[in-house]
Amino acid sequence: MPTLERQDDVFILDIGDGENRFHPDWVTAVHQALDEVEQADGPRALVTAATGKFFSNGLDLDWLMANADRTKEYVGSVQSIFARVLTLPVTTVAALQGHTFAAGAMLSLAHDFRVMRADRGFWCLPEVDIQIPFTLGMSALIQARLAPQSAHEAMTTGRRYGGQEALAAGIVEHAVDEQSVRRTAVEIAQAHATKAGPTLATIKTRMYAPVLEALARNDASLT
Repeated sequence: MPTLERQDDVFILDIGDGENRFHPDWVTAVHQALDEVEQADGPRALVTAATGKFFSNGLDLDWLMANADRTKEYVGSVQSIFARVLTLPVTTVAALQGHTFAAGAMLSLAHDFRVMRADRGFWCLPEVDIQIPFTLGMSALIQARLAPQSAHEAMTTGRRYGGQEALAAGIVEHAVDEQSVRRTAVEIAQAHATKAGPTLATIKTRMYAPVLEALARNDASLT
């Protein structure tokens, strides 16, 4: 389950050491961690990281298939995480040490910056291959955070991007060796910690108003 610790002005949210899928309990734990970050005083920033082979494999499809009658509620809860990270009143950095797929990739895009391991691991939106279309909110998020050509390729081909390929496509800002992923993310976050506060939140909220509207609408169309 996600854990939160603080190093000087940087909160580090470790989202887990497994596939880190978006189980409802996991979503609740992430919201609780974000509550703590948001309610803290003074300079601060957030690094979202993970441990092991995966950053996140996205939606918990096993739970979703067993609870099909709760699809709309579940998708809404996932999209609320995207919206919240997108507009958090602190600088946010995703440290992608492992595979970052589907909703996990979308979560990374909700952050201000991304640092990815250069030599192993893939960033991928596989929805076209697994026959699960993006919701309107998910589509809006991806298209707002990626250049049109990169968004089109990622969404319609399911391409798996290695670190250097993701850097070239503008998906991530840095591709570094394994040992440097989290450290680089913390350095970026620390450099922007003094920007935390309501002004930053307002800038993000106004910048991404159409995305937030689409995420809140929650069409929940996964078929």
